[in-house]
Parts: sequence; C-alpha cells; structure tokens
Amino acid sequence: MDAPVEHLLFLTGRLAELGLRRVLEGMAPCPFTWEVRDLGMQVAGLMTADMLGRRLRDVDLGAFDRVILPGRVRGDLDALALRLGKTFVRGPDEMKDLPQFFGRKRARVDLSRQDVLIFAEIVDAPESDIDTILARAARYRADGADVIDVGCLPDTPFPQLEDIVQALKQQGFTVSVDSLNTDDLRRGAAAGADYLLSLHEDTLWLAQEVAATPVLIPSRHGDLASLIRAAGQMTAWGKPFLADAILDPIHFGFTESLVRFRDLRAALPDARLMMGVGNLTELTDADTAGINAILFGIISELRINAVLATQVSPHCASAVREADAARRMMFAAREEGALPRDFSSLLLNLRARRPFPDTPDDVREMASRIRDPNFRVQVSRDGIHAYNRDGLRTARDPWTLWPQLGLEHDASHAFYMGVELARAHHAWLLGKRYEQDEDLNWGSALPAVDEDKLRQKAEGLTLTHKLREARDKP
Repeated sequence: MDAPVEHLLFLTGRLAELGLRRVLEGMAPCPFTWEVRDLGMQVAGLMTADMLGRRLRDVDLGAFDRVILPGRVRGDLDALALRLGKTFVRGPDEMKDLPQFFGRKRARVDLSRQDVLIFAEIVDAPESDIDTILARAARYRADGADVIDVGCLPDTPFPQLEDIVQALKQQGFTVSVDSLNTDDLRRGAAAGADYLLSLHEDTLWLAQEVAATPVLIPSRHGDLASLIRAAGQMTAWGKPFLADAILDPIHFGFTESLVRFRDLRAALPDARLMMGVGNLTELTDADTAGINAILFGIISELRINAVLATQVSPHCASAVREADAARRMMFAAREEGALPRDFSSLLLNLRARRPFPDTPDDVREMASRIRDPNFRVQVSRDGIHAYNRDGLRTARDPWTLWPQLGLEHDASHAFYMGVELARAHHAWLLGKRYEQDEDLNWGSALPAVDEDKLRQKAEGLTLTHKLREARDKP
C-alpha cells in the first residue's frame, strides 16, 4: 500500500505569497499536497514563534501534517508545536530553494560523518611559548582538527618539547610529534605523544621502544618498496601504524606521487594511510578551498585515513576548516555513490552555484507592491536593485545608485545603505547569494558562526539610531 501523501501548510507574508505559489506550482508533480496562507504581514521572515502562536491560536491546523515556515523565523518551534499540536519546520532562507529543500534526489544531507583524521601542524613549535601553542591548538580544534602536530625544526634546540606535549595532553588534545630526529621522537613519545611523524625502514626500531603510533615514510624519496617493507614489519610485530607515500609539489613529481599513493593502497589494501596536503596548498598560489576539494576527492577514492594540514602561508589561513568541510562532503557523496554536488556550499567560498534566485521580473513585481519609504535591496543577473514606494532603481555600480536614493540629509540611513550596496555589489560581481541585512556567506574561508534561531536578531544600528532620536525629541 502506498504511503499517504503529506499535506503541508506554507505560511508566508503578503510580499512573498505570489512568488511562493509559483515556486510550489513549478515543483509539480509535488511529493506532497499544499496550501499557502498569508500571515497578515508584509515580511513573514520577521515573525517570531510567539507572534505565530498568537496569530494561529484560532486557526484550524488539523488537516495539515506539517507547517512550513520561512527559514528566518526565529523562536522556539518545539514550544510552538506543543502549544498548537502541530509540527513546525523552518524551510530554506530563500523560497526559491524549496525544491532543493525537499530534495527529490536525496534526503537532507548528513554532514556529521567522516572517516579522515586531520593532523594540524604547528610548524614553528620550538620558537613558540606554551600559551601560544595552546591557543593555536584550540583554534585548530575548533576548525575541525583531530590531532595537534608539534613540528620540530632541523638543527634547532627544543628544550620545551616535553612541557608542550604534556600541556596539550592536559588540555585534552591528541598529540603527534613531527621530526626525522629519533631523539626528538623518543622524547615526545616519553612525554605522552600519541603519534610520531615520521619513521622509515632504517629507524623502525624506535617503534618497538615506544607506545606512540608511528607514521611511516619511504627510506629514500619515492622508494615505495621500502615503505611497503616497513609496513610489513609493523604488521608482523602486531603494532599499529600509518603509511605516507609523500605528496610532492606540482612540477616536482606531483603526478607521480599520486600514482605512488594509488600503488600503496593497492599493495596495502587494509592499511591506514596518511597524506600530507601542505605541499599542494602551501606551495601553489591558488585559493586552497578548491585544492582541498580535489585532494579530498582523491583521499576519498583511495580511502586514505588521515591528512597532515598546515596553515603557514597567509593564503592557507583556512586550510584546516576546508579540510574538515571537504572530508565530510566527500564522505557523504561517496556513501550515496553521487557526485560531490549539492552536499555542501562550504567550499564555494567565492561563488554560489545558484547566485541569483530572483529574476529581474521577480524584483520588478516585488517593487510594485511596496507602499512604504524603507529601501529593499536585491541582486539579480541585471545588477543591484534598490526600491521603495518611490520606485525601483537598478544599476551595476553603487556609485550610480547613490544619487537616486535621496539620502544626503539622513546620515544613519545613508551609512546603512552604503554597507548594503557594497555587499550587494560584491555579490553581483562574484556571483554570490545576497540577502539584505545578512553578511555574505564566505563558506569555510571564515569561522562558522552558530546562529541562534531561538532569538530574534537585535535591531540594526540604523533602526536603533532612529528610535533613539524619536525618544530624545522633546
């Protein structure tokens, strides 16, 4: 017997009602039946759960399985559900994204899973104090790192090595020590390090003396046979290890090093492998989000279990966050047997796949319905649109729009519009999503901000300034 079709109620405001109906009609045949109701206000996204509770108090919701709200509605929807006896769900921020929200091809994406450890290296540890290292380790952990790698420097004394390892362990970090000097590695292991980078066939004896798990590398660069022999010896001893065939920079053996990783996986199908991605991210003048996407696609295909990531060059400042986003996206895509598309936008730092949800005709229609003096700003493929009851202005340059706004004697409003038009201009130039009063989404290039959807956003500076002026008038 076929499962019953859901009957959904979509709540919206007057300005968006017509557009919402068109989007839902365009989804036909829908996997649900639906109704749209105007909540009796212009912009439904400004409504809170408390306001909804009051407006829906006398509305019969019995025929609906769920009530779909605009994504920007704030408040406790669980409390609202208990009060009204119906399930309330936040939809997407943009109604044009409803087809993706209801995903004909997949359920909502689960990005909580991944199977790659991220080692984040502190490359200058011998030259840093403990507080600096702890602070950096905390940032790396917040960005997604699983292991903090304490990097030693060649021919550089490191008297505080033990203190640093112990301080990190006391703070709950998993720690690796990175050096080719066996004395450094022995000291790090004695202090409690969990991993040692790196041992090879000639230094493998140290693995029998310490409890830390070693990362194995070839005895000589490119000597895959020596790495396979070292892995075989560790297996014979019954000890855990990671094996790293070493990724080389572009024009210095990059392609051949990828082949080595493929051959290593073929030779050791069940072994845990590591890839250091810094030789690509650090040594290529290109935005690292795309580089990480490609590398983690390879990592996913080869089932590589760990990466060593670095953030030394200024253009690599978000490399750990990108690695975390990439491992989750690639895991989800691989599990579904799908292309890595429409799983996450975190690696689309500069552009959006669907940058302009509103057409110029949509904007003109919306502008024709405005009856108040407040400016709305939207972006379409035609440029930047600013409109209020006095009409619609469109340009591709904020300097062209400014003389048309009539804000020369309203400093606070002029400042506000300057900020919004600058955001809109950047969005139009780059092909990014723009939403008035919201920061542009720079993906993994910036730390994630956990938005509290239980609370309404505070009033902006322009509004608070106007309220203060009104209050202070005699």
